[in-house]
Amino acid sequence: MKIVLMLEYDGRDYCGWQKQPDRISIQSQLESALSRVANSRIQVVAAGRTDAGVHALYQIVHFETRVTRPITAWVRGTNALLPDDISVLWASEIDDDFHARFSAIERTYLYYLLSRPARPGIFHGKIGWTHYVLDLEKMQVAAKFLLGEHDFSAFRSAECQARSAVRKLIRLNISQNKQIFVFEFCANAFLHHMVRNILGGLIYIGQGKHPPEWIHMLLAQRDRTLAAPTFAPDGLYLSGVRYDSQWNLPAFSVIRPENVIEIVTGFKYSENQVNLR
Repeated sequence: MKIVLMLEYDGRDYCGWQKQPDRISIQSQLESALSRVANSRIQVVAAGRTDAGVHALYQIVHFETRVTRPITAWVRGTNALLPDDISVLWASEIDDDFHARFSAIERTYLYYLLSRPARPGIFHGKIGWTHYVLDLEKMQVAAKFLLGEHDFSAFRSAECQARSAVRKLIRLNISQNKQIFVFEFCANAFLHHMVRNILGGLIYIGQGKHPPEWIHMLLAQRDRTLAAPTFAPDGLYLSGVRYDSQWNLPAFSVIRPENVIEIVTGFKYSENQVNLR
């Protein structure tokens, strides 16, 4: 049978999703826990391979097994064997034709960025940071150049193994809630480091280092060496993967800026709860 899981994780202590020799990954931890529940070797396939330090609010994986277990065992049993920073949220048996990666229609990433003079303390590792004051409107203008289907060679890493750099960016929304900026990226698929490389360019524009049209030039030149450095992974979250409704997977909803404090800390926050005067 084929089982599909939905999970969330904090990526700070891992080399990323994918297994690597002599390093601890999300995939290796999950496979180890599932294999103990099944008492046989389990290998999983994920919707997206998040990088080192990148988090997930909604990651979908599937695996095949001949072992019969109650669905609750794949959730509670696996969670009992996982580290505290990885959690299986939901599980179900699914049709053999389903594939966590190839059946996905869209992926959505969110990046939370703190813009203030002092680096984050309580949010360390959960939110990106820049000490620059950023111009929201200029970044929003630049984002429009990226929408649609393009060759994103200027925004892929040198290690990217994708055969083609052509991707369709469906949505790139940028919003601001006082000191916190939220970047929402939605595409049919992403190249290695694509989100963090685009983010680096948008931040350069936001701080006034380049005009918004610079992004258009980078797309046309297709030269990674001309673009901004890869930005930090800290505030990046895989927040949703969309599939056809035939699979009956749990719906995901994009986290709005006003919810960022709750997401990155786990606690509800209201401005009137704190008085710093």
